[in-house]
Amino acid sequence: MRVHIDQDKCCGAGHCVVAAPEVFDQRDEDGIVVLLDALPPADLHQAVQDAAAVCPAAAIRLETA
Repeated sequence: MRVHIDQDKCCGAGHCVVAAPEVFDQRDEDGIVVLLDALPPADLHQAVQDAAAVCPAAAIRLETA
């Protein structure tokens, strides 16, 4: 799984950070998503999928092989 984010779409809700803090963080100044791991290990895939599903701005795109 490869994770892509669109910072221009991000509204800073932070749901992704709650769902998968190992993969997502937020900038201090405006709360916009920061991708920590574009290729998360298999044990985090479900959390990343959950994060993408709850993103209110649809700023997370997942690419699977």
